[in-house]
Amino acid sequence: MSEYIEIETELSDDGEELYVYTNLSLSEGEERYASIAEMEDGSPIAQALTGCDGIAALEIDGREMTIWRTEEAAWHAIVGDLSDMLKDFFL
Repeated sequence: MSEYIEIETELSDDGEELYVYTNLSLSEGEERYASIAEMEDGSPIAQALTGCDGIAALEIDGREMTIWRTEEAAWHAIVGDLSDMLKDFFL
């Protein structure tokens, strides 16, 4: 795919979740992954995001994602890795 992806992120009020909004469809329907192990067996995009250090759980629905992080992970590092991986995925 050679489509241009736009990515916007928003941290939840309590700082526990990161909401990711894109202009491209990430999934056909709702996907939920409670761990990296589940992501490894999931959709191609979930599998691609397993390389993003710090993700503990993931939910994908259409053009939106919700990410939960591991305790030691910094949101800015996750956002940087996530952006790079999504751009690579859609190239």
